[in-house]
Amino acid sequence: MRVRSAVLAVVICVSLAACSDSTGGDDPPPAPSPSPVEQFYVEPVGPAVGQVQVWDAEGRSADAAAVRRIADAPTAVWFADAAPGFAERARALVASAAAAGRTPVLVPYYVPQRDCGGHSGGGAPDAGAYRDWIGQLAGAVHGSSALVVLEPDAVTHVLQGCISASAADERYTLLGEAIRAFKADPGVRVYLDGGNPGWVKDVDRVVEALRRAGVAEADGFSLNVANFETTDANIGYGTAISDRLGGAHFVIDTSRNGNGPATTADSGDGHWCNPPGRALGPAPTRETGHDRVDAYLWVKRPGESDGACGEGAPEAGQWWPDYALALATN
Repeated sequence: MRVRSAVLAVVICVSLAACSDSTGGDDPPPAPSPSPVEQFYVEPVGPAVGQVQVWDAEGRSADAAAVRRIADAPTAVWFADAAPGFAERARALVASAAAAGRTPVLVPYYVPQRDCGGHSGGGAPDAGAYRDWIGQLAGAVHGSSALVVLEPDAVTHVLQGCISASAADERYTLLGEAIRAFKADPGVRVYLDGGNPGWVKDVDRVVEALRRAGVAEADGFSLNVANFETTDANIGYGTAISDRLGGAHFVIDTSRNGNGPATTADSGDGHWCNPPGRALGPAPTRETGHDRVDAYLWVKRPGESDGACGEGAPEAGQWWPDYALALATN
């Protein structure tokens, strides 16, 4: 009887919410804790980290503090070749990010005829090699949480007309296959690159190209990768694209758009390639204040060259301390 009575007392307390301790039984229950905001992964090593250490050792404390803004920020990790170990590098990246409770951002950049032979030319030698490469990269991140910005400029270069019609058809097919390869894992989000507001201004052309490349199977599209257009301009451009894609979401590269784009009058054709006077943009975050903008990201790694254009500029992708310092202090 004592056991049955005790059980009955518990049931009554729960059902009436009338049991209390000496601190007061009329207090409302505590509110549920808010879901934590997703944080992106910061690599613990890299050229910016090394530069901070070098300048600290040389007594350049102000310069080191400025570049620490880059070193301490989450930036995307690019995969741009098939050098042995690329899949292992991706696997180690997602494992380290998972251990830190953060989300890594990866950029596959290996499509055949990449960059139309420009400063970042290269890519896979043929479609078969690209399929194999994408399969290995997607397999390396399988079972992990990751955000993928897929093939910057690949769609927009088709619209630019710098590859043949047959190569364009093949590229659309390969991009669609790449989206499906990554999306086979529910933890991986994929954003297909769609250029920037200063490039192809005919939104309908961009929308049609994104559709042909399979954007409907992705989580959305990306804008402004390695470019300098303002965040507001990208939101307007992206919203126009989104409206035609049924409300598709998008992400924006804000790594170097703090001062907006350089004008052609200031820098000629170099307004897109290491232009002077640029600055870091809004920090990477999921809290954009816009329903369709899923994140501001630093996709282009600030301080890495756009190409051997301009005085002293190294090859594309190479660390350039002077440019990094300018971005961090402008």
